[in-house]
Amino acid sequence: MASFFKFFLTLALLVLVMGSGTNAQLSTNFYANTCKNLLPTVKSVVQSAISKEARMGASLLRLFFHDCFVNGCDGSVLLDDTSSFTGEKNANANRNSARGFEVIDNIKSAVEKACPGVVSCADILAITARDSVVILGGPSWKVKLGRRDARTASLSAANSGIPAPTSNLNQLISRFNALGLSNKDLVALAGGHTIGQARCTSFRAHIYNETNIDASFARTRQGNCPRANGTGDNNLAPLDLQTPTCFDNNYFKNLVNRKGLLHSDQQLFNGGSTDSQVRTYSNNPSTFSSDFVAGMIKMGDISPLTGSRGEIRKNCRRVN
Repeated sequence: MASFFKFFLTLALLVLVMGSGTNAQLSTNFYANTCKNLLPTVKSVVQSAISKEARMGASLLRLFFHDCFVNGCDGSVLLDDTSSFTGEKNANANRNSARGFEVIDNIKSAVEKACPGVVSCADILAITARDSVVILGGPSWKVKLGRRDARTASLSAANSGIPAPTSNLNQLISRFNALGLSNKDLVALAGGHTIGQARCTSFRAHIYNETNIDASFARTRQGNCPRANGTGDNNLAPLDLQTPTCFDNNYFKNLVNRKGLLHSDQQLFNGGSTDSQVRTYSNNPSTFSSDFVAGMIKMGDISPLTGSRGEIRKNCRRVN
């Protein structure tokens, strides 16, 4: 009898431990009972923002990427500076560049009205990224949810964690691999550059100093990006010159034709180990779409705060 009791107790403890671990994982139905109208509430605001400015879709997708690459997908990119920490908004990759914070504020306000104190800003970023891709013609996927919000942010982690547009292929591979993302994920996720714009300061060196670029394309881009540093730094050019507000596989066709806007873009098709993947996506839009979805889900799994860690912010710009 005693041994049976010990067996039962062990089994009960095992179930408890496994159950608590499961509860701490992300799931696609995390808010099914606590915020039933979450997804349509978010999508409505995203749709409105993109209707006003198509570029906003790319900006919102980028916010999620820049959040996840710095200490995990924890909403830290949204925090304003405080007396106790300097946030990520002024990191090299974000200063005068990251945008869409007001849209996230609007989404958070709408979600708080529907379900006060329930949905994290980190999860709002994840849903918003998916909605932006779908609204601009890209693939859809079920977003895993259940992240909680960080209580701090790190300027230094953002400066070291987000790949720079000057990165070479080895640097890109190394950074993605360090976060559990494969070379295939790297190339697929880089396809997010099928939408959006970049600033002259991010691609100036590539269009003036490098040879792995189509000469006519370089001249076109030089027309709106002067050679001298400090002149026209914020002038914009589309990352995909063909369809900058449509989520498709033209980005990869551009790379094959040496028309990648950023140095880091063209590194993916420059005689290295990722060339074949780029060529595959340039010929097979459905393969790109499915691999992009898989990469986004994997990226969304990077070091989330779950269970009792972190908090559910009331305002995405500051801790409670």
